[in-house]
Amino acid sequence: MTRWLSRLPTLTGIAIALLALAAPAHAEKRVALVVGNNDYKNVPKLQKAVNDARTMGATLKQLGFSVMVAENQTRAAFSQTLLAFDNAVEPGDTAFFFYAGHGFEIAGQNFLLPTDVPAAGEGQEELVRDASVLADRIIERLQNKKVRTSILVFDACRNNPFERSGTRAVAGGGGLAPMTQLPEGVFSVFSAGPRQTALDRLSNNDDNPNSVFTRTFAKELLQPGENLVQVAQHTRRMVSEMAETVSHKQIPVYFDQMVDDVFLNGLAKGQPEAAKPAEPTQKIAALPPVLVPRLPQNDSVNAPIAMFSRHNGGWTVTFSIADPTLGISWRMGDAGEFRETGFMDILDPRTRKRMPNQSIELPGDAPAATLQVRYIDTSGEMQGPFPIKFDPEAALIRDQRKILDMTATSWLSFREFNGLLVYYTHLMSYRCAIREVRVGIDTTVPDKVLKMPPCDPRDPSSIPGDAQPYLKLSPSTQSVSVELTYRDGSVSEIKSFRR
Repeated sequence: MTRWLSRLPTLTGIAIALLALAAPAHAEKRVALVVGNNDYKNVPKLQKAVNDARTMGATLKQLGFSVMVAENQTRAAFSQTLLAFDNAVEPGDTAFFFYAGHGFEIAGQNFLLPTDVPAAGEGQEELVRDASVLADRIIERLQNKKVRTSILVFDACRNNPFERSGTRAVAGGGGLAPMTQLPEGVFSVFSAGPRQTALDRLSNNDDNPNSVFTRTFAKELLQPGENLVQVAQHTRRMVSEMAETVSHKQIPVYFDQMVDDVFLNGLAKGQPEAAKPAEPTQKIAALPPVLVPRLPQNDSVNAPIAMFSRHNGGWTVTFSIADPTLGISWRMGDAGEFRETGFMDILDPRTRKRMPNQSIELPGDAPAATLQVRYIDTSGEMQGPFPIKFDPEAALIRDQRKILDMTATSWLSFREFNGLLVYYTHLMSYRCAIREVRVGIDTTVPDKVLKMPPCDPRDPSSIPGDAQPYLKLSPSTQSVSVELTYRDGSVSEIKSFRR
């Protein structure tokens, strides 16, 4: 059931509220969607996810967000809710997405589980993929809407919901995978680190209605003058300290690809006030400040972001580090010597020293592993190491999917040679990210499946010699439409190509 934080009881009222949120000619506004799933039908139920969503909804309302709260979402309801969120945001907005419920990682991708997700066993990963919501897809949707700032918070790292006594579970872990390849303007927070589970409560006597993460994060959001990084750092410190009191390891993590500091409850002292929104919301007093111990230096920096790109010679891994650096080193796995990345023949204007090389090369057959990355800051202190998960299969799919999205105008091309041909060589070159290609001849409804050769991870972009990357068409053909179903189960927009 979807519950909006407004007093409009009917579907008509909801529609009016949506129109109000999506009104044109607006000043930049704040829009939030919070989702809480407790009532799972085929996997263990949860106790506090709905309460967490309600608490976050109330908190974000205080911060001037127009808030939608959705509870106990089936897959169909989740899709409708996300569509409403799409319609509510506009270019330049600040969008906030919060999810509490079961989450699951498969091949480096995070899936949010609706309440009707089926029970799954060993080898049934595709069943989970098809029935769930891909977290990366939410980011893509917000990017397509050209929002200025996207904030995503996941309190979903509880356990493996598919584990059953006496059976083998679907492959995956209790924690979610880190989002290390974020586009610009995105900030994500996870309630627990990789392979960690998040606590609902500290003990049987803990009667707080919210999870350990949400109760802490919601209060920190209301601290005046804190930017998003400070909110995440303070939350991480306090949650980890609370978890330690019950001998549990839970360290929230965040990934920052923001260009500017983002303040949700007033700017830091000494900074000029930003222009007020055109439609000011009611001001509610923030909670009194909480004294937070000073964080150790290693917690004062953000983790590097890594981008993996596959080419004929193997992998290029490019590190993005916000702080100026005097040197970068790395190793594969948790043991062995760190290797320096070296330096480029240019000066970093921030340090007036040679800029460290921010990329490394890995062989094409490099196995799945964890990269450990560290760097030297401008004070000469070593920061890290920071773990970055490398999953070749997931990285290949993500890299090729990104290329396909950016080159949609090249999916098909016409050529007249002994008749009319339409080539789909481009799609074959990036077929590892595609599950199915459908085309429509002189129709906007793709109804014909194109045969694609299987993906070869050893040489993913090569096209086998016996493959036919074209269709023979009638000379009278005027247009061809195409639709892709990606490996994660999501479907592209239908693209039309005319002669």
